[in-house]
Amino acid sequence: MNFPENLKYSKDHEWVRVEGKNVVVGITAFAQGELGDIVYVDIDTEGETLDKDEVFGTIEAVKTVSDIFMPVSGEVLEFNAKLENKPELINTDSYGDGWVVKIALSDLSELECLMDSVSYQEMIN
Repeated sequence: MNFPENLKYSKDHEWVRVEGKNVVVGITAFAQGELGDIVYVDIDTEGETLDKDEVFGTIEAVKTVSDIFMPVSGEVLEFNAKLENKPELINTDSYGDGWVVKIALSDLSELECLMDSVSYQEMIN
């Protein structure tokens, strides 16, 4: 399984890529593998400011629906529009075209609470 070293990881299996004062968030290869074939992504929090660990959307797979949690506090700036017609991008490219949202960070220090790739791998093994 792939765990890019330039990303941070949450206990809820989201990844975070820092881009200036904003972050891009997606779900990890481990999470998408556990969910199976993803058929729908529902993000209805665009434009809202949410706290760390709040639910910002759901991912529907063939056999289950799973909440997606905010790994950091901030405003949901953008939903990945590609996922509307191609939710399977999360299965095929979870760290690239399969990103889920962009967030304007409220508190940079929250990034320190996230795991690096080694710590995340240890958690799931």
